[in-house]
Amino acid sequence: MGNKQISLKNKDILQLQGMPESQVRLILDTAREMKEIIDRDIKKVPTLRGKSIINLFYEPSTRTRTSFELAGKYLGADVVNITTSASSVVKGESLRDTLMTIEAMGVDAVVIRHEVEGSSQFASQILKPVVINAGDGAHEHPTQGLLDMFTVLQYKQQMEGLKVVIVGDILHSRVARSDIWGMKTLGADVHVAGPAPLLAREMECMGVTVHTSVEEAIENADVINVLRIQKERQGKGLFPSAREYARLFGINAKRLKLAKPDALILHPGPMNRGLEISPEVAYGSQSAIQEQVKNGLAVRMAILYLVLMGGEDVETTA
Repeated sequence: MGNKQISLKNKDILQLQGMPESQVRLILDTAREMKEIIDRDIKKVPTLRGKSIINLFYEPSTRTRTSFELAGKYLGADVVNITTSASSVVKGESLRDTLMTIEAMGVDAVVIRHEVEGSSQFASQILKPVVINAGDGAHEHPTQGLLDMFTVLQYKQQMEGLKVVIVGDILHSRVARSDIWGMKTLGADVHVAGPAPLLAREMECMGVTVHTSVEEAIENADVINVLRIQKERQGKGLFPSAREYARLFGINAKRLKLAKPDALILHPGPMNRGLEISPEVAYGSQSAIQEQVKNGLAVRMAILYLVLMGGEDVETTA
């Protein structure tokens, strides 16, 4: 497995901004091989036997945490989940002290999700084990960006020249930023759309086309990634009401007709059905939302394998 000319061994995965195309493609190519393991009746292989992984989550998560846990276990690693509500964090322990405690236990990799931008970078400066960013505030969510790209390539075969539209709460979205950096690296034409107060100022500097009209944005789109409205991060006044947002920006069957007939629908989850996306679109024939979940597991298996083993040819059968 893997391209021996490129190695990610012992490299932290913190962001897609600045990640070379060769490394992006290595991860995506390796994920295709890992997906074959997921489809087996017996999924567990001894590839990472003897390796230990900590999932350190300061924010709630279902898809990311579970897929990282399964990714490690399917590859034979020992995986421990730490949620802050059941750890010494509730007693006032600092992030630095928590990280140093984890390192003292001799782990090989730490997967961290934290509400503060730059927390994974901070962790990488403290820890000797490999650090993988599972989402840091509104900065980046690199593995989500990679799984989104992996899903698009599964259906479209290439990213170059595709019109990809990201719709919704851009301001608070680490997914949007990782998608933009990653998809532009592979040659996509990226557009963003949402209410003006939810459009981050730096978007145009990132080389994307910004729209306040969702209809204008999704016309002739190849891919539409619908972002969750992050109610937990918002103050009042960013948009009038949920009903008004759904009316003006929600992706429904009528709006979808503006895109190309084979346009692909993505959503990072969890969905606010009836708000940013209608049920008929979320569960329609153009939706790849459930496939994204499966692909997330394959991508995270690939990353763990590459950063811990460096793409070395090791046994991949049970």
